[in-house]
Amino acid sequence: MTQSEAQRPSQSLPVYRAEYLRVINGANLGDALGFADELIMDDVYRLSPLSATIRLGVINAATSPFTIAEDSEGGTPGADLHLDCCVTFMSGDGATTECLVLVETDGDGNVAQIYILPLAPMTPKADYVLVGVNRDNALHRFAQVACVSFTKGTAITMASGAQKPVEEIRIGDKVLTRDAGIQEIRWIGHQTVRAVGAFAPISIRQGTLNNTRDLVVSPDFRLFIYQRQDRLGAGRAELLVRARHLVNGDTITRLTGGFVDYYQMLFDSHQIIYAEGIAAESMLVDTRTSAVLPEELNEKLSELIPGHAGSAHRGIEVQETLLARPDAADILRKSSGG
Repeated sequence: MTQSEAQRPSQSLPVYRAEYLRVINGANLGDALGFADELIMDDVYRLSPLSATIRLGVINAATSPFTIAEDSEGGTPGADLHLDCCVTFMSGDGATTECLVLVETDGDGNVAQIYILPLAPMTPKADYVLVGVNRDNALHRFAQVACVSFTKGTAITMASGAQKPVEEIRIGDKVLTRDAGIQEIRWIGHQTVRAVGAFAPISIRQGTLNNTRDLVVSPDFRLFIYQRQDRLGAGRAELLVRARHLVNGDTITRLTGGFVDYYQMLFDSHQIIYAEGIAAESMLVDTRTSAVLPEELNEKLSELIPGHAGSAHRGIEVQETLLARPDAADILRKSSGG
């Protein structure tokens, strides 16, 4: 692992080892899910009842291969991890499930392990028919999971102090930021996706973190907390906390089912803005999320990335282990003076 890779934060992916998903009917009978070139359409797969996800720590790059991080629960730290393809399965009720296929290789380029990153929950003993294999959209889907997104209806504080629904905001509109005053929006992204698995939004009930209304965001969305008292034991006042790490089944929950409209807001640099009255981050352009940007904007990434790579908010994210308690949200609210 190079020094620059070691300085990049790793991202945690809940994956299955491929041997847990095997063909129970079809041309590749008995085989585990493999490379795109080896897969046969209409093969029926089943997830083993012994299956369990492991946490794969990944240091992202602009394109595959990525690098397995030192803090990874599975795989060999420093090994290359290739994003092979995105596969689509259909279950008996007609619902579709997408999975990303990741391949770990050793120093000689040989396959060491194949992993499956499901983008929606998979059920052991259920049958899944392979109906799609796509290499072209794999990187885009991988990037979408990491994007921080507001949902339709979220009220954003504008430069004037007015509250405006995110879906009504346009490029060039001016937004109030915590650290840089008034800033113009450079780009707005919008996707409608199934609200399942990695895309199921997190709902933060009104008042839970001093928010004025319910706030619904993507799972990896990070909220900014300024602690007047370090009740959490983080060792610093300024914190970024991922929404999915705060789920407690009561005041902070996953909303699963149907579809969700996600919006991303991009500035010339990574910003802390205000949504439903509390501080939250804007989109951060990095080697993973850049894949969701349109081609015309990608051409200008050389102008954008310096302002994002030098983000003053790097290094203040709270690790999941510190938040693994049912009263974490209550502690953060009290720490911030709520």
